[in-house]
Amino acid sequence: MAEEIIILITVSSSDEGERIAQALVAEHLAACVNAIPGVRSFFFWEGKAQDAAEVLLVCKSRMSLLEKVIGRVKSLHSYTVPEIIALPIVAGSPGYLAWVNDSTKG
Repeated sequence: MAEEIIILITVSSSDEGERIAQALVAEHLAACVNAIPGVRSFFFWEGKAQDAAEVLLVCKSRMSLLEKVIGRVKSLHSYTVPEIIALPIVAGSPGYLAWVNDSTKG
């Protein structure tokens, strides 16, 4: 398995997503962040079912940077408990994975 990962982060707005995405890329914590608007999330929070419009950030990074990503996102995020989950990349284009590695070695 490659060290490269996908990190999923939901945010409350495009502005918040842009601020987080730009910080992660500028600080070489993510090689790329895609912002997907129009996500509708259904979840249980503070004792009741919730329904919210959100933006999904899809970040390409490395497992060795995950704790730094989590810390940075928490410092910029408006949620008390933001969704920040990592998924392994089990395979991919060697050139693309090399670019992810090179881009996150600031």
